[in-house]
Amino acid sequence: MTRTPSEQERADAPDDAPTAPGGSRPSQGDRHTRLTVYVALGANLLIAAAKAFGGVFAGSPALLSEAAHSVADSFNEIFLLAALRRSRRPADERHPFGYGKERFFWSLLAAVGIFVMGGCFSFFQGFEALREDTSETFTGYVAALIVLGVALLAEGASLLRALHQVRQGGGRKALRDPALRTVVAEDGSAVLGVTFALIGMALHMVTGQVAWEASASLAIGALLVYVAYRLGREARDQLIGEAADPELARRIQEHLERQPEIDSVEALFTMKMGLDATLVAARIDLVPGLDSERVEEVAVRIKRSLAHDLPAANQVFLDVTDRPAGEARESPAATGERGGA
Repeated sequence: MTRTPSEQERADAPDDAPTAPGGSRPSQGDRHTRLTVYVALGANLLIAAAKAFGGVFAGSPALLSEAAHSVADSFNEIFLLAALRRSRRPADERHPFGYGKERFFWSLLAAVGIFVMGGCFSFFQGFEALREDTSETFTGYVAALIVLGVALLAEGASLLRALHQVRQGGGRKALRDPALRTVVAEDGSAVLGVTFALIGMALHMVTGQVAWEASASLAIGALLVYVAYRLGREARDQLIGEAADPELARRIQEHLERQPEIDSVEALFTMKMGLDATLVAARIDLVPGLDSERVEEVAVRIKRSLAHDLPAANQVFLDVTDRPAGEARESPAATGERGGA
C-alpha cells in the first residue's frame, strides 16, 4: 500500500523535487540528441568502410588516418547512446542521487577513444609514411579523392544536423549537454580532417612528395588529440563535481533571499548531478521567533517553491544556522574559489 509521507518526512528527505535526478523521462532535447547521434553513427560507419577500402587500395596514409578517425567516432557514438539511456535510470539505494553523471562518464570514454583510436593512429600513419616514402598510382589518387569528396559531403551533412540542434536549443546553452557537445566536436574535426587529407593528397599528387600527405596525417592526429583533450577536460570537471552555472546559482540565491522567513543566506553550495539536476546546499539564518515546528514547515515550503520555480534545483538541503557570515563562507566551495587546470 502506498503511504503518504508526513510533513516531517518531507522536510527530512534529501530532496523535494518531483522527479529524482537521472530518473526522469527522456526529454524532447534527449530525443533530438539521440536522432543526431544516430545520424552521425550511420554516416561514420559508411564513411569508415569507404575510407578503409580506399586507403588500402591507394596506399594512402592520410586516408587510412581518416578511416581510423571515423572508426573512433563510430565507437564514440555508441558510448553516447549508452550515456543517453543510462543517465535516465531512476535513483536507487546504491545511487540515491541518481545516475545523471553517467552522461559525463561516457563522454570521457568518448574523448579517450578519439585520442587512442584516432589521434595516435594518425601519428603512426604519418611517421610510417615518412619512413617508407611510399608512392601511389594515378588510379589510387583518383579513388582516394572521390572517397574523400563523398566523406566531406556526408560529414558536412552530419555537422549541419548537429549545429541545427544547437541553434534550436539556444546556442551555448545546448552545448552543456556532453553528448551533443561531443557530436559537434567530432563532426567539426571530421570536416577539418577530411579537408587536411584532401589538401595533403592533392599536393602529393602534384609534387610527388609523400611528405605532404604524411604532414596531413600528422595534422589530423594533432587535431584529434586537441579535441580529445578539450572534451576530456570538460568531462573531468563535471565528474569531480562542478558547480552550477553562475546564472542558475544567482537565481537560487535570489529565490532564497526573497523568502520572508529567511533573514540571510550565509552560504550557498551547488553541484551538477546531471544534465538537468543540481544539488543545492544552503546555510540560512531565519528570522527570530520561529519555533521548531514552524521551522520544519518553512523548510518544506521553501524547498517546494525552489523546486517549482527552478526545476533544475531538484536536490535541496537547508542548514539553519546562526553562525556569523564570515565563518559560514570560509570554505572555498562557498566563496566560489576554483582549483585545478
